[in-house]
Amino acid sequence: MAVDRRQDILNAATQSFSLFGYKATTMDQVAKLANVGKGTIYTFFANKEELFNEIITKLIEDMEEKAAIVIVPGRSFQENVHHALFEMLDFRREHQLMIKLVQEQRDIGTPIVNNVLDKVEESILTFIRNKIEIAVKRGEIKKCDPDIFAYIILVTYISLIFDWEKSREPLSKEEIAEIFQTYIFNGLSIR
Repeated sequence: MAVDRRQDILNAATQSFSLFGYKATTMDQVAKLANVGKGTIYTFFANKEELFNEIITKLIEDMEEKAAIVIVPGRSFQENVHHALFEMLDFRREHQLMIKLVQEQRDIGTPIVNNVLDKVEESILTFIRNKIEIAVKRGEIKKCDPDIFAYIILVTYISLIFDWEKSREPLSKEEIAEIFQTYIFNGLSIR
């Protein structure tokens, strides 16, 4: 059975970044966790940043895959976006590495961590924007600026999932969907 040293290094680095964050992770820690010499790491990765970026790229792919799985053809734009966005944010909230990175961003503001979290957010925005553009073409929603609407959807979801529960009872997935249907998709105007 061949040993995949590269994958062992990626697994060890993910574990170290999840436990200690980007700033506190060292290549020595990764080597020890992977049970390889530090030089072996450098045969695959030029530096810690390159190793970190590969892990984050895979994390984003996994998050997007989780969202794509819940898209159901024939279901409304609103339902599909709600389910997909909830999956992506749930992934972000429950994935240990993401939790540690959000904490490091808040506590230290490490520049590479800030950039990575911006990359994750941009991935989510791109996903939503693409769904908006498709919905507009199909006539499911009014013509709108997909960038602005994607941003409104994302920040509202984040606020309802993460910020709301800091001082109130958490909202269920169904309650959030109903809020979006009432306030965002239907609007408040009386017709």
